[in-house]
Amino acid sequence: MSDRGTMTAAYITRPGPAEEIRIGRLPVPEPGPSEVLVKALALAVDHVDTFVRSGAYRTRLPYPFVIGRDLVGSVVTAAPGFAPGDLVWCNSLGHDGRQGSFAEYAAVPADRLYHLPGGVDPETAVASLHTAATAHLGLFEEAGLRIGETIVVGGAGGGVGTATVQLAAAAGARVIATARGDDFDWCRRCGADEVVDYHDPDMYAEIAKLAPDGVDVLWDNSGRHHLEQTVPLLATGGRMIIMAGLGAAPVLPVGQLYTRNASLRGFAISNATVTELASAATAINHLLARGTLVSRIGTRLPLTEAARSHLLQESADPHRPRGRIVVLP
Repeated sequence: MSDRGTMTAAYITRPGPAEEIRIGRLPVPEPGPSEVLVKALALAVDHVDTFVRSGAYRTRLPYPFVIGRDLVGSVVTAAPGFAPGDLVWCNSLGHDGRQGSFAEYAAVPADRLYHLPGGVDPETAVASLHTAATAHLGLFEEAGLRIGETIVVGGAGGGVGTATVQLAAAAGARVIATARGDDFDWCRRCGADEVVDYHDPDMYAEIAKLAPDGVDVLWDNSGRHHLEQTVPLLATGGRMIIMAGLGAAPVLPVGQLYTRNASLRGFAISNATVTELASAATAINHLLARGTLVSRIGTRLPLTEAARSHLLQESADPHRPRGRIVVLP
């Protein structure tokens, strides 16, 4: 038991539905020699949080397991490079034996902790951390996006889609976004050059008209992966990012793939190395400091409503609030 007392935390004692999430008192963690104790100020919910909680994404979990991955907070214990009161952030807790972020305090590995640029609002930042890191690693580590290339971002109105559009546009790519009609203005604000309605039955034909020489990178956030329609859109050497759709089993038009020298790149941010995460953090902080990384916050909830935050994240209701779910401890 920590001699620092106890804290309110959202945790599970076994995998299961959102109703398994408990709110209770746990010991304040005692940071190890390579960890920093951080007082949480703002948290966010990610799809992967629900996969880990439910057991769909298998990873080592110490029970009771504090849920959550992202946090912005202030340093409590001094450590090399960190002083008490420093505003910091992390987006890789709650995985591979690491306790999560959904508590008043977290012990964060120092090599996964980054300073928050001055003047950046914690809630604004936490809404972008996971999605922007995902976008950065997918675009530049996996797809190798280059200036002047054409990228199609499917589901561009969502969290990862929003970040992908912003980072691709900032890197000098031509961005074609697909979204529902009421997200068109948002996608253009994020940097999309063209937007196509993903409810349009002729969507793939419209994309082909906009990119007659083919698409260099295609990133579909729907998780459905209509490969028979999307692979033929790829240019020679085109790359498709696959990072959603745990249960998807689409038909793959192999001939259309290999005759284009094209490739499918499976990608999960949970597999990113500390070095890759640090590279993404540098880019994220640069954009946060400039005020050019934006996310929509759809819902704010107290930590005591952590179960509701997961239910909302998993909801298929098209009328639920658009934007990221931020949780305040």
